[in-house]
Amino acid sequence: MAGVHFGFDNFKQLLELNIGISERLDESRSESFTLLYCDFSTVSQEVIKSSLESVLRTSDSIVNSESDYFFVLPYTDKYGAEIVKNMFRDFFARELDSYMVSYPKDGEKPRQLLEELRDTVSTTYQNDLRCLDKFIQYR
Repeated sequence: MAGVHFGFDNFKQLLELNIGISERLDESRSESFTLLYCDFSTVSQEVIKSSLESVLRTSDSIVNSESDYFFVLPYTDKYGAEIVKNMFRDFFARELDSYMVSYPKDGEKPRQLLEELRDTVSTTYQNDLRCLDKFIQYR
């Protein structure tokens, strides 16, 4: 197992791709994918790499900005994303700051999903996710 790592600059396009696939294939409009955020700032890079290889599926996508990791988990609801989060917790033997949003329940556009994620993580953990601001800007 292992997710596919994308460059952070492609994050918005990755979300748009998953939304497009969901709109095409998921007529029930259930939770088509979940975006899971995890703060890996307390974990070494070697251990992070090992965890990604053993926890994620080949269909999962990864983007990161430094130690802020974002996982796009297709055909996964929040319950399933909670399982992935717990697998990371068990792998690292510690709790992680994390949060998840699901499409379309928590937003139907990348901007809405990322705003919800950024604002909640900022309020709950005081983690600054300004790295997301470039994808949230209004146009």
